[in-house]
Amino acid sequence: MTTPSDPQERIDALEAALGPLDDPVNPHGAAALLAADAAGEPVSGAERVLDVFGLNAEFVPAELGGRLRRVDVLGRLLRPLFRRDASLGFGYGLSCFFAAVPVWTAGSAAQRRFTARLLLGGDRVAVARHEVAHGNDFVRDELTARPVTGGGLSVSGSKTAIANAARSRGLVVFARTADAQGGGRSHSVLLLDRAALPADRITDTGRHSTTGMRGAEFGGLAFTDCHVPDSAVLGRVGDGYELSLRSSLLIRGLIPSIVLAGVDTALRTVAAFATRRRADGRSSLDVRHVRDVLTGAFLDLLLIDCLALVATRAVHLLPQQMSVYAASAAYLAPRLAAETMDEMAAVLGAESFAVSGTYGMFQKQLRDLPVTSLGHAGSAGRQVSILPQLPHFARHAWFAEPEAPVALFRPHEDLPPLDPPRLSLLSGSDPLAATLVACTAWLESADLTAPGREGWPLLRALARAFTSELRELAQTFGKVDPGDRATLASPHHFALADRYTLVLAAAACLGTWRAQTGAPDDAFLADPAWASAVLHRLARRLGLSLPDLSQDQAGGGSTVAACEQRVLAEVLDRLHGRRSYDLYGSALA
Repeated sequence: MTTPSDPQERIDALEAALGPLDDPVNPHGAAALLAADAAGEPVSGAERVLDVFGLNAEFVPAELGGRLRRVDVLGRLLRPLFRRDASLGFGYGLSCFFAAVPVWTAGSAAQRRFTARLLLGGDRVAVARHEVAHGNDFVRDELTARPVTGGGLSVSGSKTAIANAARSRGLVVFARTADAQGGGRSHSVLLLDRAALPADRITDTGRHSTTGMRGAEFGGLAFTDCHVPDSAVLGRVGDGYELSLRSSLLIRGLIPSIVLAGVDTALRTVAAFATRRRADGRSSLDVRHVRDVLTGAFLDLLLIDCLALVATRAVHLLPQQMSVYAASAAYLAPRLAAETMDEMAAVLGAESFAVSGTYGMFQKQLRDLPVTSLGHAGSAGRQVSILPQLPHFARHAWFAEPEAPVALFRPHEDLPPLDPPRLSLLSGSDPLAATLVACTAWLESADLTAPGREGWPLLRALARAFTSELRELAQTFGKVDPGDRATLASPHHFALADRYTLVLAAAACLGTWRAQTGAPDDAFLADPAWASAVLHRLARRLGLSLPDLSQDQAGGGSTVAACEQRVLAEVLDRLHGRRSYDLYGSALA
């Protein structure tokens, strides 16, 4: 198989190679996936498809011989996998990317070449992380690495839950290299070649079972006085905590795409259930609550994809400002996904518990979601990385700086080269929030009577409400001393950080819609109906004070109900037209 160089062609090629999910004879279809999941095994032959496609090349930077040029493209390439099976998506490759990111971020030229060679040759790389920084361990265990007389380090200890532990040649290990008094310099990261380690000093401790992603292999490794060279250290000794945080900047932006893909399949399953006709000619779609759930689920997916778009493209366009966007996206997307899955489960009723058959994929995606969304850091950790930045934004950024570049919101526009070392842990400014203010001002000054702008007055009223919310956040956080950690750690300020992420989400949606208004790539995205419906859903979540939106202020124009009807029509059109439930509406196999 010759892998196309064009991103969209590669995405389409991977989708076609995996075949139709609903085809009962497809060896990689739903029936095969559910059977493999029940057995706790990878679906037979699927990894061979990915080998032929050369998926590992997507995780290797282009300058090292791979195909990784754009993080937003990588996020989209993961969707055909995670729409089908999180075990396949994570177990085959994404875990390798997670492991390789510290190497791309801080590795020497030799370390980068070694890791690229492994991945491009079809080998795997596994990562053993430190539990405090990442919160993804099943048990509290860790590794230590102590200096050895004559040079090198001696690694001891064990880790219980490592993706692909037994079948990875490359190992990226977070190990304690100083005592507890070492503080932020207590850990280091090592890149190890298992083939070069003494076999009697490293042992596989067996597979760890999981409720979700049953087909993925989570195994354990135990090290006993295993000598490794000083050249194994990534960066410098003691850089582990900082490198962990810096690596998360790339990883977090991919989480929305992962959770979105699973919910895409769940929504398709529920929509098919809702549209099936009973003997009397009626369907569940005749019930308003069912229509509302389908509409809300699609709106949440569009919102999540706007977050994914901003978080991944900001890696290239706003490397000094993107940290808060990646954290916000990784924090908010899993929460929205979990809530909409619960709403859809109520529509399916007893069928939501099915583990096989027509509706079995829903239960599988429901089980997999908590594992896929928490794999790198918990939601509290993401909030903690956002909160300290908000007093600075309130004093120096909000309502005082230019908006983000429009390229941030144009999915198909090319991007500057990926440069992980340029990514900053703290943002000096907040151009996405400035985009909210700019979009509101733009709508305020627009001629709303021009042809084709019937829906703009409603969107303007909603944009005003979110700009007012940002102003209130600015007043509150402007009173907080940036160094006052006790105040910032209060439940009240955690709740305000949650509100801030929702305001950012509104800004991402407005920016994405406005970028389509000139020369739209997609008529649906250029229509203000979806953006208005998303913002109204967010406003209700925030409890914002809104004017009467049953009819727009100009009279006779779009209402929220009309916007939601337009969105529901798109849900059904994409169901029957076999297109994805995201910003791209990609063709499905």
